[in-house]
Amino acid sequence: MVDLLDGKKAAQLADQEFSQRINDLKLMGITPGLAVILIGNDSASQVYVRNKKRRAQKVGINYQLFHLAENITQTAVLQLINKLNHDPEIDGIMVQMPVPPQIDAAKVMNAIAVDKDVDGFSFDNIGRLWSNNSGNFPATPRGIIRLLQQYEISVAQKHVVVVGRSNIVGRPMAGLLLNADATVTMAHSKTPNLAALTKQADILIVAIGQAEFITADYVKPQSVVIDVGMNHDVTGKLVGDVDFSSVSQVASMLTPVPGGVGPMTITGLLEQVIILAEKRA
Repeated sequence: MVDLLDGKKAAQLADQEFSQRINDLKLMGITPGLAVILIGNDSASQVYVRNKKRRAQKVGINYQLFHLAENITQTAVLQLINKLNHDPEIDGIMVQMPVPPQIDAAKVMNAIAVDKDVDGFSFDNIGRLWSNNSGNFPATPRGIIRLLQQYEISVAQKHVVVVGRSNIVGRPMAGLLLNADATVTMAHSKTPNLAALTKQADILIVAIGQAEFITADYVKPQSVVIDVGMNHDVTGKLVGDVDFSSVSQVASMLTPVPGGVGPMTITGLLEQVIILAEKRA
């Protein structure tokens, strides 16, 4: 029977660690600060922001939300970012995606001070990741690495196949895995003979954005499968990119949806904020 990689449990354990690290910082007069910029009224974004606020405040982070109007100008957003860049009590700044069409997402991301770019989406931090230097890296890949560590799953000398090439998950995930001595193959929806490739994976990480796309036919027996997807099936049920019912018959370990990678994404974000506050200390 497949063992579940429980992201909720791993996140709870992480929060206990984070609370202690923040208490230690507060003894030195430092409270980690996270500024979140939300532009407009996208309903999914509001849910994500609310979840981040709940977890951040739970562990003792100074969480500040800047909810801006849908029609705000890019100049005004850049002015706010500049102000936060110079605020000594803010360690991390993030802009919740997506942004309205009048906002240039890349320009906004790269306006954030490199050391405060908690999402790791700036070109500078992307360069640091791919040159195996220290920097800030995206939350979901960070959370996945921590989840694997929690379950004592080493990626070193393993063949890891990453399905999906987004700048948020797939590409930075590959970079972190390479830096951790994994052998990494990147694939995507246009990869020919995808199943032949994914069946070679000791660890399969799927972030392709298609409901239940990966079935048992794509999975190597006794492999570890990480499902990053968040989709709704025809009945409206929340499902991942992996067909849980069939893959659970083949894999040795598998993340559920929900309750797998999702909680660990926020964990990755909070850990990055704390690391930046510790550097400030």
